[in-house]
Amino acid sequence: IKYNAVCLLNNVWSQTLQNFVSFVGTHSLRFFYTGSYGVMTFPEFVGVVMVDEVEVIYCDSSIGGAEPKQDWMRKLIKDDPEHMDWYSNECHTSHNTFKTTTEILMQSFNQTGGVHIYQRMFGCEWDDETAEVNGYDQYGYDGEDFIEFDLKTETWIAPTPQAVTTKHKWDNDRAGLFYIKNYLTQVCPEWLKKYVNYGRSSLLRTGRITSDVVLERHVSLFLFASCITGVFIWRRRKGEEQMFYS
Repeated sequence: IKYNAVCLLNNVWSQTLQNFVSFVGTHSLRFFYTGSYGVMTFPEFVGVVMVDEVEVIYCDSSIGGAEPKQDWMRKLIKDDPEHMDWYSNECHTSHNTFKTTTEILMQSFNQTGGVHIYQRMFGCEWDDETAEVNGYDQYGYDGEDFIEFDLKTETWIAPTPQAVTTKHKWDNDRAGLFYIKNYLTQVCPEWLKKYVNYGRSSLLRTGRITSDVVLERHVSLFLFASCITGVFIWRRRKGEEQMFYS
């Protein structure tokens, strides 16, 4: 690959998320994982964790672990060191999984080289007024939806022929389905409540989306990897909000 003065990898991943936009009284915990292939100046794996649209944990394959990004998260980790152990292990495990899966997907799509992006976006929302909980788990490959978990039916949805084999494999993994459902409906909300408790004052100062208007449910996530600075940006194409990381 020949890089110009500024080389940007633009990955458009169109996702369908119910209630992706947070409302008054609703809190969110979201995980964004990105694995890249063929981008030598960008980490093979990057993970970002957000609470109410605020970055709280960052990890990538180049630093070999996870880092807290907010003072209140540092305090939480000091009180509960095993929490950071989980994130560091998750980063390491996901890096290996993403690397292997990307190679498998390249074979499925008859690809032998080039630049490829594999992404996962999952998390939960909790309404502190009604106690309602929602969860989601979605994957994308090279700018297209790849597979998505249906929490109501506890099955995977495959929008492309290449994802059908993965769907059947994951649908037959009853232990895996139980783990995902339990995480999205039990573990994730409990963590979210804990995070909100620790970071309440900071999160309230920072603010989150409180619009009463429902934006379009189709959300486009952009990953820009700068070959010069190494900066990457998650951005919402629909709506005004942008999220920047470095």
